[in-house]
Amino acid sequence: MKKILLLAGLLAAAVTLFAQDVTKEKEDKNKGKLTISGYAEAYYSYDMNQPQDHTKPGFIYNHNRHNELNLNLALLKANYTADRVRANVALMAGTYAQYNLAAEPSVLQHVYEANVGIRVGKNVWIDAGIMPAHIGFESAIGKDCYTLTRSLAAENSPYYETGAKVTWTPNDKWTFAVMYLNGWQRIKRVDGNQTPNFGTQISFKPSSRVFLNWSTYVGNDMPDSVRAMRYFNNLYGTFNITEKFSLIAGIDYGLQQKAKGKSDLYNWYTPVIIGRYAFTDKFAMAGRVEHYNDKDGVIIGTATPNGFQTTGYSLNMDFTPVNNVMFRIEGKMFDGKDKTFQKGADLKNTNTSITASLAVWF
Repeated sequence: MKKILLLAGLLAAAVTLFAQDVTKEKEDKNKGKLTISGYAEAYYSYDMNQPQDHTKPGFIYNHNRHNELNLNLALLKANYTADRVRANVALMAGTYAQYNLAAEPSVLQHVYEANVGIRVGKNVWIDAGIMPAHIGFESAIGKDCYTLTRSLAAENSPYYETGAKVTWTPNDKWTFAVMYLNGWQRIKRVDGNQTPNFGTQISFKPSSRVFLNWSTYVGNDMPDSVRAMRYFNNLYGTFNITEKFSLIAGIDYGLQQKAKGKSDLYNWYTPVIIGRYAFTDKFAMAGRVEHYNDKDGVIIGTATPNGFQTTGYSLNMDFTPVNNVMFRIEGKMFDGKDKTFQKGADLKNTNTSITASLAVWF
């Protein structure tokens, strides 16, 4: 709680300075540009299954506290950019940090990103440190996402990664990247793991209305004594159909060895489609349909006969009264093939929730 209050105090101080029009960007030819930014998102969510411990199902990491007003993410970030050097440092607090980084050392659980980069060629950068994941189209920063809550695909694939990345952007249409990583959403490498982990990313923007991305991960996220290689693909596209209507469609497909040295593989897949319509500059609506099929329980383990096979639906309304404030409300339902959701002493096929959030940024 002290860390949350400290970060909240830092954010409040930064906002005060902003209101007083104190310069946050320093530019000169030699030193480049330093930018300070902040983001805070409070939320209230009600789960119709009424979990007694106030925690939603374990595969949800954002907005996951039931029937209480809470903070999903408070973020304070410094970004430095020069001709050949760049760096990012961002500290955070909130339930996203508490639950999504629970496996990391406590001293690192409040680090959103910390990385440095150097340009080694005209269009080639090398970055190293803690970085946003190269997988997926969503992040914990809600204002940048079409929906209030994150998709099942996002919640159960990396939000962040630690390692080194080489990025080549030959023109304004193509971007290629390759990375060496500590593991599958890891800051600290798993004890006893010395297996190399790799990622790749190819992005293509043929026009201002279309963006396509293919990301991969290959590695082992277990101790080498029980090594199980994972092969993961993430493919999605963003399509601005009209000035008001846009669409995101994607699918994840993963494979993992059943046992060390064996050729047999588990598999799971996750299609998702999200549509967003902006009625005005201030009002927008978004709907999502998704399916998570992990019949072998590789990522989401259950004791049910069919593993975790669940379809999700959500609908949210957004209101942006001014440029740096957003209020959102969303209804969401999960419908499982088996009874995987707890309600009191019973198990149910469905889980329904209503969530509201208020985000402010500078």
